[in-house]
Amino acid sequence: MKKLTQLTFSAIAVFYFMVSANAQQAVENTQNSVKAKNVILLISDGAGMQTWNAASYYRHGTLGKEVYDKFEVKLFASTHSLNTSKQATKSAEGTIKFDSAKLWGNQTSSNIFKGGLGNYDGYFDGYDYARTDATDSAAAATALATGYKTYNNAINWSNDDTRLKHIGEYVVESGRSLGVVSSVQWSHATPAGFLAHNQSRNNYAEIAKEIVDSGLATVVMGAGNPYFDENGKSVEPKDDKAFRFVGGKETWEKLISGQTDYHFIEKKDDFIALAEKRLDLGSKSKVLGTTQTASTTQFSRKGQTSGNLLDNQPDLPTMTKGALNLVSQNPNGFFLMVEGGAVDWAAHANNLPRIIEEQIDFNLAVEAAVDWVEKNSSWEETLVIVTTDHGNGLLAGPDSDVNPYSPIINQGAGALPLVRWHTDNHTRELVPVYANGVGADFFHSVARKEPNLGRVYKAEENSRKYIDNTQIFDAATNALGIETSKSKQ
Repeated sequence: MKKLTQLTFSAIAVFYFMVSANAQQAVENTQNSVKAKNVILLISDGAGMQTWNAASYYRHGTLGKEVYDKFEVKLFASTHSLNTSKQATKSAEGTIKFDSAKLWGNQTSSNIFKGGLGNYDGYFDGYDYARTDATDSAAAATALATGYKTYNNAINWSNDDTRLKHIGEYVVESGRSLGVVSSVQWSHATPAGFLAHNQSRNNYAEIAKEIVDSGLATVVMGAGNPYFDENGKSVEPKDDKAFRFVGGKETWEKLISGQTDYHFIEKKDDFIALAEKRLDLGSKSKVLGTTQTASTTQFSRKGQTSGNLLDNQPDLPTMTKGALNLVSQNPNGFFLMVEGGAVDWAAHANNLPRIIEEQIDFNLAVEAAVDWVEKNSSWEETLVIVTTDHGNGLLAGPDSDVNPYSPIINQGAGALPLVRWHTDNHTRELVPVYANGVGADFFHSVARKEPNLGRVYKAEENSRKYIDNTQIFDAATNALGIETSKSKQ
């Protein structure tokens, strides 16, 4: 495409972090050679394979028309966490062993999967396998940002109960800039994974305070404004808890009064001005944007259908453009993470219209990133990676109760496809990874073959393979020529 935890348990470390002798050799052979100036990682949170397809059908009436469909690398990733504990166990007990072949089991299952929205029939043992031992977004973000598996709930924190160094820190140390953008609260699990450290993702105030006080990132954007509700209406905070997503009331007041490293913005017009390179930052060089909504830029608004968007919210492509304008001012380069965070929220709600809406918003952000590369950089100096952190909802076709993993049915552009949900929670299904630009070939050098991807997801022959999610960190740092604690092992 020319356009377009650090663990003490060595056995676990070898199994999960090195993946294979060949994969490790590939890492060693390519390590420390500076290739990319920039890396852009875009994450559609909770988007299983059929979520991507549903958005493409609705938007284009067919598959293969999204900008990432033209990327040179298209394969899959496993996403399971180290264990499903909510705190560090300091032991190998409960370590998850992943077997991709078990995902495709077609033996009838009489199990009942209990979800938040109700119960889901088992149907097949492959579904049972996909719905168990899934990662949460915190452990998944940690894997992507540090290259290490950890327990569910951890934000760059190991199962040994020690702090893990994340890619944002490595990037800033290398002289580059860091940017993080999300359509949910900027202290939520995925953005936090590229900005902070904590034993629990639920310690939002601590996480947000670290993000603000550290000044590590050049730009941070997301929702979580304590003075607005889910519908973007102005409200008075009921108590100090309303400020938890922005670091507490004291941190918020410092932020809006200019007593931090960041120029604060919240109005849609300011996000647009930043995207159009006409926002006056005054004496500041960094921006923290908190959109005028409580938790998500659009998903949490009233109603269940798509359309009737809140008119005071910037969309994800606008925030992406603004972030790129800031981080690209650094002549040494940058790392930018962009999250379509509410895709996951829509999957939890089994809300088809809004998961498609959120995924299309994300796809437009990918287009904005690709457009920036082709107009302002090049594929010879920038790597773009597009993926998700885990599946959610186990979306499949309407007859997937009798035909395992049958695909959703296209109804044409502008029409909802025919689907069936099999859970309202996370899954450990294999999820898509797309990559283009300098260093993208790294993925093929470490991937494992999985022939069932051709049978189930109709993947082309060269895409019938998967990596582990920790190897996205490896690919990014390898492309940037950054030596990490992991690469030294």
